[in-house]
Amino acid sequence: MQNFTPISALIGGSLIGLSTVLLLWLNGRIAGISGIFHGLFPPRKNDFIWRLLFLLGLITGSLIYYFLPQIHFTPRTHYPIFLLILSGFLVGLGTKLSGGCTSGHGICGIARMSSRSFTATIIFIIFGLISVYFVRHILGVL
Repeated sequence: MQNFTPISALIGGSLIGLSTVLLLWLNGRIAGISGIFHGLFPPRKNDFIWRLLFLLGLITGSLIYYFLPQIHFTPRTHYPIFLLILSGFLVGLGTKLSGGCTSGHGICGIARMSSRSFTATIIFIIFGLISVYFVRHILGVL
């Protein structure tokens, strides 16, 4: 197993859990990223600012992590553009069909003991495994 980092994974998971609890506790909202993003279009009067700040926080946190010198990593490159477009389309379609994304179902829904979220998360995992197997072993692309 390469790149096994239990400490940073524990810290990251704890921060994700804390942010979802705070959003639910302080704002009464579920931290489903696709739902937060979807709620920006069209902008709603009392709903726009927190959604925008949440998404900007995700982007800013990622940039801060990337530019920290002791944690620097090299992103993977050379992905076929057709696979990136296809995968983005399929993820969007999947979030629409399942009524939420992996963060909404997998983090918030399971924590609320939602049977719908358990089912959706299991389906996400199964199709993720099938997709990786197909792309790597059948298409031999990556």
